[in-house]
Amino acid sequence: MSTPGFAGLWTSLPTSLTPWVLDVIQALGYSQMTPVQAATIPLFMKHKDVVVEAVTGSGKTLAFVVPILEKLIRRENRLRQNEVGALIISPTRELASQIHSVFTLFHNSQPTGDEDDSSFKPLPPPLLLVSSKESTPAQDVQRFLSTGADIVIGTPGRVEEFLLGKGHDVVNVKELEMLVLDEADRLLDLGFQAATTRIITHLPKQRRTGLFSATMTDADALSELVRVGLRNPARVVVKVTAKKAGAAQGSAEERRIPANLQNYFINCKASEKFLQLVRILRYQVDQEGSSHFIVYFSTCACVDYFYRILPEALPSTTTLYALHGNLTPSTRTKTLNAFSTSVADPSSPSILLATDVAARGLDIPHVDVVVQFDPPTDTKAFSHRCGRTARAGRSGRAWTLLAGKEVDYVDLLKVRKIPIIQRPTFMVDSKSKVTPNPAGKVLGGDCPDDPEVEGLLQKIRSVVLKDRTYHDMGVKAFVSFVKAYSKHEASYVFRLRDLDLVGTAKTFGLLRLPGMFETKDIVRESWTDADVDWPAYAYKDQAQESKRILALTTEKEKKAAAIAERAKERAQKKKANAAWSANLEREEQRVKRREKKVAKAKWQRANANVEKQDEMDVDGPTPADGATTTKRAREMEEDDEEDGDDWDELAREERMAKKVKKGEISQKQFDAEFGDL
Repeated sequence: MSTPGFAGLWTSLPTSLTPWVLDVIQALGYSQMTPVQAATIPLFMKHKDVVVEAVTGSGKTLAFVVPILEKLIRRENRLRQNEVGALIISPTRELASQIHSVFTLFHNSQPTGDEDDSSFKPLPPPLLLVSSKESTPAQDVQRFLSTGADIVIGTPGRVEEFLLGKGHDVVNVKELEMLVLDEADRLLDLGFQAATTRIITHLPKQRRTGLFSATMTDADALSELVRVGLRNPARVVVKVTAKKAGAAQGSAEERRIPANLQNYFINCKASEKFLQLVRILRYQVDQEGSSHFIVYFSTCACVDYFYRILPEALPSTTTLYALHGNLTPSTRTKTLNAFSTSVADPSSPSILLATDVAARGLDIPHVDVVVQFDPPTDTKAFSHRCGRTARAGRSGRAWTLLAGKEVDYVDLLKVRKIPIIQRPTFMVDSKSKVTPNPAGKVLGGDCPDDPEVEGLLQKIRSVVLKDRTYHDMGVKAFVSFVKAYSKHEASYVFRLRDLDLVGTAKTFGLLRLPGMFETKDIVRESWTDADVDWPAYAYKDQAQESKRILALTTEKEKKAAAIAERAKERAQKKKANAAWSANLEREEQRVKRREKKVAKAKWQRANANVEKQDEMDVDGPTPADGATTTKRAREMEEDDEEDGDDWDELAREERMAKKVKKGEISQKQFDAEFGDL
């Protein structure tokens, strides 16, 4: 273990610490101050506003915990039950809980008073405000009043509710001594800006304010000082320098990561990322004796998915933990505590898979290795991730996996004063030992995939095929990764058009490429779908499987109904087209029938007139009358061609009837002719 940089004994501070506070610090093993503590504590105790920037693991927490305790201890008048003396805001509940635990260490160790010092009054326990099932905002206010807490620690949303919501008419901040914004650059960012600004506006101006961060750049700090109400602040910047490789004696470079951190990257193909992750973990355990790892992914869905499939590629003695923002607060707390308290034993390594929710401020001293499977979307988070190891002077290693053209990310890191060294990809030798590849540093470009890529792909698929839930999780993880990649801050390096989607799908062990816009035009020559009977591919969970079967049955019924409906529509359309000529023919027949009825009515009227004329003309019809009758008969014949014979018979009957009337023929002859006997 290397020796951390120290800046003197705690007893060398200009203002002596309270004896019991000093006892607790020394009991924690901190015999000397770090540079950031030596520079910040005197300023903060002298009523100065401070802006502090120092690398992760440099002791920033004690740099504000000690001044807050000393300020409250030295108050002449004790704070009332509903008054707040110090407020600390952090961006995550994990960091807030960690800060609370540090204050609790001091609280539990303070004396309760003795006969020689009757004026001593112990500080009440600090109040923690984070999302929790055990405590609602209303209960937070009740806990505050019942304990009389002087120190309040919490996340922006919960603190805002405490001060401006449920506790607006109860919590008194007029006596507030100190405000601390831990990871200030994150709190002043867009995600928390509105809530943080409302809180600060509510606080009294006569206070001391401290901004603490590992990535508070000059531009960030200067642009936010006015907004948070700092007055003539003292700026504390603790730089880490290290000798440049191959540089002359005495030459050094500034770096924004711990001095004892060995920071490496591997440039590999997208299809080999998961394989290289497995080999890094094996190499660190077998060759370096590492036992505690944190592996960072870009999305919550990726953490959930790799938490399920990574055990298949690692020894059975490995213990995995998953931590991300979509988990319930109680689950996150339980997971972090379990990982933090796990035994440091290389024979049974512990691996925490996490998103950036575990990137800032978490103090887990025994983390040996950090692996960034996906480089962070926010480039500031890179140093925060790396800083989870090599803390407080300890040594540690950080690995970053860069696929293809992502290697240009290294230049950006150098600009941010984060030195990083390229290492060759890892391979497995004939003795199944993981070693650096002697062939060179990069196995990418047009080189074929590592021979084990296909084997690992099949191994992952064998796990995924056991439960359809894993397939759904894999697709969700892949889609979320692509979306996060497309929104990367360093978009000129992480370009979606340069991303090898087929290789990425292999790393995820997908059974088939998901149907999304980004994959519709890609060349699939190097991709083969798994042989899966999709209708029979089932969920292990019976309730979920029953739901799937019901949905499948419903879908089949819908498809059958849709097919039947389309067939019916086609038949109706065909019938409508076919019936057009038939309808026309029927219409013509109806027209003809109407014409027949009109003709018959005319004939009947004409016949009635003829009979009347015959009765009046006793001398018989004239030739003109016969001609007229014959003409009417011919007209009726022309009006109805289809029934022409009937009309002829009717006309002949009419003529014979006239002959009977004239006496030319007898009635017997008429009846014999027309069958009416």
